[in-house]
Amino acid sequence: MLARQPFQPSDFDEVILGCVMPGPDEANIARVVALRLGCGKHVPAWTVQRNCASGMQALDCAARNIATGRAHLILAGGVEAMSHAPVLLNNDMVGWLGEWSAARNFGARFGALSKLRPGHLKPIIGLLRGLTDPVVGLSMGQTAENLAHRFNISREQMDAFALESHRRLAKAQDDKLLGEIETLYDTRGNVYEQDDGVRRDGDMARMARLKPVFDREFGNVTAGNSAQVTDGAALLILASAEAVEKYKLPVLGRIIDCHWAGLEPAQMGLGPVHAMAPIMQRHGLKIPDIDYWEINEAFSAQVLACLEVWKDADYCRTELGLTQALGEIDLSRLNIDGGGVSLGHPVGASGARIVLHLLNVLKRTNTRRGMASLCIGGGQGGAMLIESGRE
Repeated sequence: MLARQPFQPSDFDEVILGCVMPGPDEANIARVVALRLGCGKHVPAWTVQRNCASGMQALDCAARNIATGRAHLILAGGVEAMSHAPVLLNNDMVGWLGEWSAARNFGARFGALSKLRPGHLKPIIGLLRGLTDPVVGLSMGQTAENLAHRFNISREQMDAFALESHRRLAKAQDDKLLGEIETLYDTRGNVYEQDDGVRRDGDMARMARLKPVFDREFGNVTAGNSAQVTDGAALLILASAEAVEKYKLPVLGRIIDCHWAGLEPAQMGLGPVHAMAPIMQRHGLKIPDIDYWEINEAFSAQVLACLEVWKDADYCRTELGLTQALGEIDLSRLNIDGGGVSLGHPVGASGARIVLHLLNVLKRTNTRRGMASLCIGGGQGGAMLIESGRE
């Protein structure tokens, strides 16, 4: 992306990236990226963390800094390597290592060694711990089960939604509609031209054979109807009107508004409706006014629950403060090229990815307005209203 620009990386005012689980050598991964990209030591960089919406949070921060005149040109987005999520030592092992390092003679070390037990070696899987809410004690998959039960979403509905996500992604890849995807090359010379999560041979019978993961006895949320664990990155350039004019930059679109909402952590999957509704109200918009939608597919059940809520007049009144139901989103305008179930959900990057993809959808369909949204672990939702760059 930077190689295509008429300016130098050192011309950025700052770099902002979202990331949930940076590695130990990447405490501020945005700064590492900025320096490796050649932005130079004088360009500040910082990392933001809002769980699944960290990439969108980075875009919101960048837009606000530009709107207030603090910056004119910002590189923003998100990155996540979930395959490199840390494996940690438990507290007992950490305490034992402290005692061992403090031992100064053979007797002390022998005494410490005698206290070592097999339980000390039990690891903490960082990814599993990170995807569990410490307040309500539920994993994200269990919160999806809550929504499926609350809104009577069946296993068949979840699996059908997942298969459609894979079908749409496969078609988008075949029709070469994902121009924002960059080819990757690994150190062994392998070439990866597209994401490999799509299951082209999936069918309902195969999906039905998968066992529930989060509620093994009564649940319906499986690996097949959940977002994949994956790696990814998405970066965008945000610019002020002055920077656009100065560098003669093409404008893909504009960020019109952004909203963050909180809700019950055990129902976190409904976050998108709580974040999108205030934007719709502020701008006097109705569902038909939005040309295309992106709701991040953390789980099939979670997206389906959001669609049900918008049709539920009682929920819209009591939980969203509306006078009536918002209505029904046309599925032909939602996640038209697949989503997290088929593409994967690299948590720090997804918020930026869905905004970038939605901008490209608006461009190729010659439409104007889009809404991108995500549920956020911990009981939050984020949404961003964008418009295409067409006059």
